[in-house]
Amino acid sequence: MMLDKIAALPEGAIAAGRFVLRPVRKSDAGLFAMYAGDKRVAEATRSIPHPLPPGAAEAFVTRAMQAGGDEDVWVMDGAASGLAEVLGVISLKRMDETKWDRGQSEIGYWVAPAFWNTGFASEAVRALIAANPQGSRTIFAEVFQDNAGSARVLTNAGFQYLGDAETFSVARGARVPTWTYIRKLD
Repeated sequence: MMLDKIAALPEGAIAAGRFVLRPVRKSDAGLFAMYAGDKRVAEATRSIPHPLPPGAAEAFVTRAMQAGGDEDVWVMDGAASGLAEVLGVISLKRMDETKWDRGQSEIGYWVAPAFWNTGFASEAVRALIAANPQGSRTIFAEVFQDNAGSARVLTNAGFQYLGDAETFSVARGARVPTWTYIRKLD
């Protein structure tokens, strides 16, 4: 049965256990707006504003669907397993300019609050690392220090703690202490 599901994956999709990571579609905008509009989701990210402005989800979808950018985005889609069509989002952002290609990417993800503590983030991170669609040699990640759950996702996926830093959160309107992690793949 699982082989049938894997064979039927759409182009650009990655099997991730109970769901697939698939490319973003225009029809995702409504659920993105609902989930990313949740203050708890926005405040766990650097870039999602709260409240979410009108058109922000549609603009995100448009950017995510454009080929050739520095970030690849996938939707955690559980529809084939009887779960929600959008469970969350995961991305890999290239960190290098082409001329300095060191094979470095940064992983980022969020899961809709209704699906927190279900293991979906862990499955998505492990699947994306195993597939390594950007051919990365090193993947970095950062989480806010008040988000211990995301830190566990990373350490359980083999990331090593690198150090403390801080970054600006648009939703919080402030600089927030972070933990930085690294996962070497070569």
